[in-house]
Order: sequence, then structure tokens, then C-alpha cells
Amino acid sequence: MPFKVLVVQSDQEASKTLAEFFMRRGDTVWQTSDLAEAGALLEAHLPNLVLLDLHFPGGEWLNLLVALRQKRPPIQVIVTNQKPDIQREMLAKGQGVRVFLRAPFTPRWIESALDRLLAAPPPKRDILPKVRIPMRLKITLPYAILALLFAVAAAFLLTRYVLDSIQERFVNQLVDAGRLSADWMVQEENRMLDNLRLLANTQGVAEAVIAHDADRLREICLPLAVNFGEEAIDLLDLQGVSVISLHHNAGGRPEDYEITQGDTSLAAESIVQKVIAQQIDNQGDKYAALIAVPWGDYFYISGPIITPDGTMTGILLIGKSLDTLTSQLRQSTLAQVSIYRFQDGAPIVSTLFLADQLFPIPSDQLQSVIQAQDAESAIRRFTVASTNYSEILHPWEARNGEDLGVMGIALGENLFVQPSLVTRTQALLVVALAFLGVVVVGVIVANRITHSLARVVEATTRVADGNLDVKVPSTGDDEVAVLAHAFNYMVSGLQEGVIYRDLLGRTVSPQVREALRRSFASGDLRLEGQNTIATVLMTDIRDFTRISEKVEPATILTWLNEYFGELVPVVTSNNGVVDKFEGDAMLAFFGILPTPLPPEQSAASACLAAIEMLKVITRINERRAQRGEPPLITGISINTGTLTAGGLGTTDRMNYTVIGDTVNTTQRMQDCSRGFGESGIVVSENTLSVLHDQRGMFRFEPLGEHAFKGKLEQIWIYRMFPIIEKADSVHPAADPSPAEGSLPAETVQV
Repeated sequence: MPFKVLVVQSDQEASKTLAEFFMRRGDTVWQTSDLAEAGALLEAHLPNLVLLDLHFPGGEWLNLLVALRQKRPPIQVIVTNQKPDIQREMLAKGQGVRVFLRAPFTPRWIESALDRLLAAPPPKRDILPKVRIPMRLKITLPYAILALLFAVAAAFLLTRYVLDSIQERFVNQLVDAGRLSADWMVQEENRMLDNLRLLANTQGVAEAVIAHDADRLREICLPLAVNFGEEAIDLLDLQGVSVISLHHNAGGRPEDYEITQGDTSLAAESIVQKVIAQQIDNQGDKYAALIAVPWGDYFYISGPIITPDGTMTGILLIGKSLDTLTSQLRQSTLAQVSIYRFQDGAPIVSTLFLADQLFPIPSDQLQSVIQAQDAESAIRRFTVASTNYSEILHPWEARNGEDLGVMGIALGENLFVQPSLVTRTQALLVVALAFLGVVVVGVIVANRITHSLARVVEATTRVADGNLDVKVPSTGDDEVAVLAHAFNYMVSGLQEGVIYRDLLGRTVSPQVREALRRSFASGDLRLEGQNTIATVLMTDIRDFTRISEKVEPATILTWLNEYFGELVPVVTSNNGVVDKFEGDAMLAFFGILPTPLPPEQSAASACLAAIEMLKVITRINERRAQRGEPPLITGISINTGTLTAGGLGTTDRMNYTVIGDTVNTTQRMQDCSRGFGESGIVVSENTLSVLHDQRGMFRFEPLGEHAFKGKLEQIWIYRMFPIIEKADSVHPAADPSPAEGSLPAETVQV
């Protein structure tokens, strides 16, 4: 339906832009920059839509709006503004205006404002809690309760009572947790022994080891490994060389195992040499040990592989990582678990310690644990993240009695109360204090009520002075709490406009921006920071500093505006958010806003965006070549992992951003694309692993393991291509052979 539109703007350029938009739609349009003339046009033509500028000097614009609402309520109103003006916006909202159009007045923003105008207004919701406990009852009820408690306490305190020490209960609970953990470790060791015997005695295993038939051993071992959740199975020949090794990929699916041959990492270990030497102790011919292997710290069980005629043909080892052991033990005991080295007491793995808060066992206490291991266990105390813990220490012994390490089981401490017998004198003192307490509580209750009201008055005065950084505690459920809640809701409405604009600026799509506004209003978005798993994408123009040295700064700015002007829509169209621009680099994240996404979806969205970016960059460079300008070769890096998202800045200037090791690693991955000689995409192993079924949309080429600053372990990275492209045409210089020790290329070609 065509509109009859009255455009009332103080700025002639803005008026012209708005009028041209509606005239192109076929609407009838009147323009004016005079408020008196606007009133006459309203009476003469009765438009059904008015676009009123917020920046007219004085208060005549508000008088026009009031008259419009009183005399012509069916007329729809959109209030426009060039810059934020919270006070005037609140005045307009008070007159029922619910749609604001902010500059720039582009067709997309005007269409969005019309959609919101024509949409049904949201249903009114109750924002104030109901009064459940009247203040009169709140004042009188404490006195009644205190009188009742006094009578009960006087009768109770005159008798003697003895309660068990809470501290003693805590120690008993800690001891029980330590005993339970020791029993669990024994059971886990026995379970692994049962699986070792089962596999060693499986028909065909001994013969396959003799024949070095890795395929046959894989058919036998892999089902057992998957069914019983074994993380490592190694079958060695009599020289300690791996015939086949199955190592579960951390974080992968139950059936994801890395299968290798010829490894000698375990050959020199004592539990292997003892089996090779056919040693037998009082526990038999099976041995256990804690081994640091290239694939991690593992607890291994070893035993011989014997043919039916009694000939030993090889060695079988079954292992489990200490990370998995401690994680499962924590789930079983509900206690924090740490394992320390037996030599120096340094922690090997822990479910409790933070990266910067490690508590090795002091040497004197370590010696005490070792010497008194059969008589008693030691208990020590420490503080982690402002929480006090008590930890019971006892040796971790293998089945043959060999000490593998020291196990620590920790529980958070509760407040210790050690009650004693209450004498009559103490009872009388308690009764006297109870009388005094009745009087004191009455004064405190009255002061709390008046104090809450005084805080509301003080906060109201500060808001009137223009300070919106005000919040009144709204705890409770009486009339004062309702008043405080209503005040906070009013202030949050005032803050919303400022926070909403400062938070994302112009870097996201309208849909993302509106979703953020709703999340902020509902409390789902926490500006103080929240940890989440998401995907980070970063772009960087290669050698841009060298290119920019040869041209004027104004030209550089024009190039970057053209470049980012086409890349940013690619990010937003794939549900991403542009975090920041740093010179010629852009940082974006996926899976947090507008709604949280599973890691698989966030990684897929980032990869799709990166592929589309390459096409956009190609088109940009074609235009630049026609203009005689150098190409903008771009490296794109993608990484998935845990990061912190939240508001960063000060109380008067805050940006929503992401930080953490995942972001830092993404930035450092950029250097890996320098050798491509063209624009390209590098993807981390974390992103590749979470893609799951989405991997079929892309093609990956392994680039090997890389060490990055600040990372202890090396990271596998891959170059990513669209699946429809061929390797020869996209990257003819690529070496399809995998890095040494890696899987064959087809294992990562998905």
C-alpha cells in the first residue's frame, strides 16, 4: 500500500535522501524544514507516515509530536537522528515512538525501520516483581521469630550437647576419598590386566606378531580398543620394535585411532625389557609403569604374547593417559585429583591446579609420605583460586609393589566449627545476649529500610545530573525492592542506547546487532566475560607496509575501504561478527553472536566465509590490475578453541571482543601462508577436527606441524581449498606427501 509521507528534517541533505527513497517506492511525499509549516501540512494532507528529525533546536519538535499523538493517533511516526541523544530519545519514547532511524539513511536501514514500524508491537510484559511480603509483616515478623527462637534456645542451651567436630567429619571424608581413589586405581589396573590377558590369548595374535601381519593385528585389536575404551595398545616384537600401535586421538570419536608401525619409543622401558628377559616376580609375568612417551604421560601394563606351545613371540602393552585416569577418577570420587613425580614431588597432571598455581610437594613432606606409606597418609593445605583445599597424599603403587608416583586427593574446605559443652553460665550469657539481640535487630531492620530508600533517592539525584552508571541493589521482595528494581530497569533503558552503539559500532549486520540488543536486555549476554568454544578468522594483506610506502596515505585509506567494504559483508552473511580492524588486518569470530553455535557449525561458517573471501579478493585484484595497482595478496587463518568473549575497555568506553590463546594462535598462523605466493587459507587441526560431517565441503592439504610463540606443543596446520577445485590448478607447487611421522595424505583428504 502506498504511503503519504511527510518528511520533517532540519538537514536539507537528509530530507532529500529520505524523500527520494519514498518517491522511488511510488509514495506521495511532502518535505519541510519548518515545524510550523509541518503542522499546516499535517492538517491539509493527513499523511499516514511522518519522519520527524530529533535535532530541531528548542522544544517545538516535541510539541509537534505531542499534538500529532493527541489529534492524529493513527499516523505512524519514525524519529530520525544523526547522532545519539538519549534525553530526546527518551522524550520521544514517552510519546509512544518505538521506531528510530539513525544515520546513514541508506535504503537498507530505511527498509528495516519500515519493517519494524509495520510489525506488531511486542506484548507488554510485567517488569516489576509482585510484593510477596508486605513491609509491615517484615518489620513485625522478625520480633515474633526472635521471641520464639529465644524460648526454644533458652530450653535447649540449658542442656548439654555434644556435636561431632565438623573438621573431624571433613578429615574422615578426605580419608574416605583417598581410600576410594586407591581402590579405583587397583580396579582400573585389574581391568587393564584382564583386557591384556584377553588380547594376548586371542587366537591369531601370536601368529600375526611372528609374521608381522599388521593388518591382521589391526582387525583383532581395534574392536577391543573401541569396545573397552583403551587409549593405547602396542604390540612389540622381541626386539621392542612396534609391530602395530593403536593410539586414540585425543578429543576424537571412540573409533578415531592413529595406527603406526616400527616405533621404538617403548623398547628401552623396564617393563618391556623385563618381559623380553622373561622375568617373573611374585605377581607373575605382568608389569606396570608410568611412562612419558611422545604421545603423552601414560600408565602402561605389559605382558608377554605366548603361542600355545609356550613360545614367547612378542610383548603386549595396554596404556591409558594420566589425563584420562585423573578425569575418570574425579568423576568417580567427586574429588580433585593430582599425580606427582616420585623423585621431586612436581605435579605431572592435575584436575585442580591452574597454569600459574602449581603446588609441588615439599621435599621433607615427600620423604615423609615415602617412609610412612604403609602406616599413614600425609595431609597438606593450599589455596587455589581463593578456595582453601586439603589434600591427602599417598603413594601410587603398581601391582608389583613398585611406586609409580604420589597421588593427591583434595577437597574444598568448609568452615570448621568445634562445639564445646555449654555451661550454665554460658547459657545465661546467651539468654542475655538474645534479649539484647531483639533490641538490636529492631534497630537494624528499621535502618535497613530507611537506608534502602536513601540509596534510591541518592541514585535518582545522580541520574538527574546525567550519570547513568548507577545501580541500586534490588535484593528482597518488599515494596522497597520493587522500587529499586523499577529504578534499575529505568536506568538500563537509558544505558541501552549508549552501550548498544558503543558495543558493536557499525561492524555487524542489523540482524546481529538486534540479537545482541535482545541478549543484553534479557541478561543472556554477560559483558564481564564468558568462556566459550568458537571459531576465529583473521585476514592480513601480505607486504602491505612495503606497498603503502610508495603511495599517499589518502590512497591507502581508499584501498582499504574498498577491500574491507567487500570482505565485511562476507563475514556477516555467514553469521560472523567483525571484531576489529588493525591496519590491513581484520579479526572476526563465529559461533558467539547473534546466537551461540556448536563448534561444528561455527567452524563450517568460518570456512565458508574464507572460501568466499578468496573469490572476492580475486575480483578486487582484477579491478586493481585494470587500474594499474598492485594486487592485495591476502592470508586467511582459521582456528577453533576456547576463548573469552566480553566487554573490554573502561566504564565510559567499552567494546565487545574476544581474547585468549585461540585468538593469539590464529594471528600467528598467518605467517604460514607467506610461502603460497598467492592468497590462501590456513586452518588449524582444532578446526579440522570439529568440522566432522562438514569436512566434505572442503579439501585440506597438510602443511605439517608448526611451533608458535607461547605454545609448548606444536600444532598441525592445513591449507584449505574449495572441494570443487583441483590441487594442480590451485597450488601446483604443493608437495602432496605428508610430513614425517604423519598419517598418509588420504587420511586428511576429507
